[in-house]
Amino acid sequence: MTPEDDNLDTSSKSPKPVAYTDPLTGLGNRRRLMDKIRKLAAERADDPAPFTIGIANIDGFKPINDLFGHAAGDEILCQVAHRLRACLPDGGFVARIESDEFAFVLPLVFEKKGAEKIGRMFKDVLSAPYDLGDRNVRLSASFGFAVYPFAGEQFAELLKSADTALYRSKRRGRGQITVYSEEIAEEMRYGTQVEQALRRAIIADEVAVHFQPIVDLTDGSIQGFEALARWSDRELGVVSPGVFIPLAEERGFIDSLTETLLKKAAETAKHWPSEMFLSFNLSSAQLIDPATAFNMLAIINRVGLDPSRLELEITETAMMSDPEIAAKVIQELHALGIRVSLDDFGTGQSSLGRLREFAFNKLKIDRSFISEITVDKSSEHIVRAILMMCKGLNLKVIAEGIETEDQAEMLRSLGCKSGQGWLYGKAVDSAETFRLIEAQQKAQLEAYPTFVVSSGSSDLP
Repeated sequence: MTPEDDNLDTSSKSPKPVAYTDPLTGLGNRRRLMDKIRKLAAERADDPAPFTIGIANIDGFKPINDLFGHAAGDEILCQVAHRLRACLPDGGFVARIESDEFAFVLPLVFEKKGAEKIGRMFKDVLSAPYDLGDRNVRLSASFGFAVYPFAGEQFAELLKSADTALYRSKRRGRGQITVYSEEIAEEMRYGTQVEQALRRAIIADEVAVHFQPIVDLTDGSIQGFEALARWSDRELGVVSPGVFIPLAEERGFIDSLTETLLKKAAETAKHWPSEMFLSFNLSSAQLIDPATAFNMLAIINRVGLDPSRLELEITETAMMSDPEIAAKVIQELHALGIRVSLDDFGTGQSSLGRLREFAFNKLKIDRSFISEITVDKSSEHIVRAILMMCKGLNLKVIAEGIETEDQAEMLRSLGCKSGQGWLYGKAVDSAETFRLIEAQQKAQLEAYPTFVVSSGSSDLP
């Protein structure tokens, strides 16, 4: 019997019970999968030879139903089922266990490398175009694998382990393959612990905002500050924003975190001299949320910060997740008087044409180029080219991650006007921003006794 025979109803056989069959694809269902795994585990209980189970999830399947209708979605699911059944290795079994999720049992795959090899083969098979009659559609799939008995000995344990591995794949992006391990399980447990603690911290107003100065490279004077999230938990200690911000975005509560942080940042910024701006990072989830512009304006209006003093930073990666919606959000922000900067330029995947289409106000050169600018000619040439391009596009530029005077001098010689980094100051709390501003004003008055410090009003606490 071939692997696919176990999933097919044919006229030469008695039909399988409906309770064990997925009516759309003809594959086994979750109950049939459970029976398969339990039977295989029982056969190997005395001498537990390994076997592998896996879960495949179709990336971005929901928009197919939304765009083309459920009939098109059903047709794609049937084609996925056919492809998986056709390429199963000897002894393999595949079932449809949820809308766009398929599970399989691989009795002759014993370890991680074998699972990853099968995963790559399945990935290639599922990435070929799907024929919908009048159009072709391309999709990808993510995979999670678990090896018996290391990832569990019972059906529920094995499926949970495979699901944990799949979740890790989805976090890493589309078309990823993950095999369950204790390290991954610990990472997931830690993520859940951080999530619960962060939710409590947001409610208790325990997430702080610090500010890193952005300066004029010619004289070091402060032009504005970038707001940066900081959080220390009683049990977890200091948690990096590189951990908790993506987690808040992934688990669906980035809006409440952003509201808390932007409100705090804006309350501080409104007391700075009026020519100083506040730079604030926008998450990728918010960049594709049509309500973002309205939400940002509502927050700063409640605080009383002029929208023209707010600059929202977005990354290339976030921008490319859905360029059409992102372009609309940016256009709406511009209409409200809020400026938009492209952060970490040079590390993402946008085309140069996007710079013109999105009409950014500023561009921030990623620190990876700045750190090597005095020792690596390639980095120097890249920075030079970016500066020339931005001059032609009438884009202001900020260099990130400046740590030495040699780097600053090189940037000045190349014509870069603004920058930030440890050379000019690390991120400080709200009170320290006012001390920095006061020190700058005092120095300016001493150098130029008749100099008017601010053309607008300032209300330093």
